[in-house]
Amino acid sequence: MHKNKHWNSSLGFILASAGSAIGLGAIWKFPYIAGQYGGGAFLIQFILFTLLIGLPLLIVEFYIGHAGKTFSLTIFSKLSGSKFMDLIGLWGNIAAFILYAFYSVIGGWIILFIGYYLGIIFNVFELQLDYFQQMIANPLLSILGALLFIMLTEVIVSFGIQNGIERASKIMMPLLFLLFLIIVGRALMLEGAIEGLKYFLIPRFEDLSIEGTLYAMGQSFFALSLGTTGMITYASYTKDDTNVIQSALWIVIMNLLISILAGLAIFPAASALNIEVEAGPGLLFLVLPKLFEKMTFGFGFYMLFLILFLFAALTSSISLLELNLSNLIKNNENKRKKYALLLSLAVFITSIFPALSFGIYKDFKFGAGTIFDNMDFLVSNIMMPLGVLFTTLFCGFVLDKQLLFSIFTRNSQHSKLFNLWYTLIKYILPIVIIIVFVTQLI
Repeated sequence: MHKNKHWNSSLGFILASAGSAIGLGAIWKFPYIAGQYGGGAFLIQFILFTLLIGLPLLIVEFYIGHAGKTFSLTIFSKLSGSKFMDLIGLWGNIAAFILYAFYSVIGGWIILFIGYYLGIIFNVFELQLDYFQQMIANPLLSILGALLFIMLTEVIVSFGIQNGIERASKIMMPLLFLLFLIIVGRALMLEGAIEGLKYFLIPRFEDLSIEGTLYAMGQSFFALSLGTTGMITYASYTKDDTNVIQSALWIVIMNLLISILAGLAIFPAASALNIEVEAGPGLLFLVLPKLFEKMTFGFGFYMLFLILFLFAALTSSISLLELNLSNLIKNNENKRKKYALLLSLAVFITSIFPALSFGIYKDFKFGAGTIFDNMDFLVSNIMMPLGVLFTTLFCGFVLDKQLLFSIFTRNSQHSKLFNLWYTLIKYILPIVIIIVFVTQLI
């Protein structure tokens, strides 16, 4: 059991957990994938999957963490009495490690862009429209960016739960919402923005596809940080009186809002500026600079956005580092700084390979594409869905039903909803996950 290690408040838990979800999944990956699979057609599926699948599954992970209140590598055996069940925690930890490795590459891009625009402001660099392509193709820059991002994550995590993770989340997450509202307002004022708005908000049935549906399913896992035991770890730091159902609902709402705001910022601007919405991961780095150019003090606003986007990405990477770190240090906080550094070094070495995927390794392709693409596919389409499946089966068939009921009724006056939720996670959602998982591998 955790000793003297918990969130200072329920708000801190909600914002930190939302920060874990709101990062590349909601801001970077969602507009990119939505652009590939029909805009509004993808959006409606994503919302439905998040509410009908993501929310119940998030409650599953919160229940496991809240009930077990220990480390993700041992929490499953503590709750079940079987050491074999700890393989679920191990699976999630490995998934988180791989995810963090390629995640840090994109986080590094943000840092490099911040440095680049600072150079423009101080007349060190000249504005180049193709700088993003040059940047990701440069091996030294890509590796340096990933290293800096990993170092920033390590510094925050080394300060601990309350002084590091919770404090950063309470400051940056509200500011992120505020700035997004400003960006969306400006994007919608651009001439020609209405077509992009229609593309994003109005579903067209001809754009529906099996592949798009599968990606919407995977995105509901990716965007809520499910399947890596990250949410289990965060929930294990909650106090006994924390309302985990209410917390889960708030996190889902915040995640959906940020995803929609990201789309409302990107697609109208892309339409107005004649930029293809299928432009890939560089969409945010290509559309937003041009959008901010049309605003008064645009460079300043864009710099602020990049910094906040960096912190949104950091709140996600923090959870990925913390869940593995907590298993190493257990209750000995004196080991936190040392093991955070060692673990970060291991992640950095692994991140070198995806960092070079757009440069010297760009022609080295197999399976899903580049090394970066394969790591993304492995985690998002295989390890995270299976991780969710394992935790769901554990909750439905291994955990004591009365224990789950006691937690549910402690957090909700609507006890009748328990049977609906329990039936869903025991009999329906596992089948849905298996069907989608098998289909996407065929």
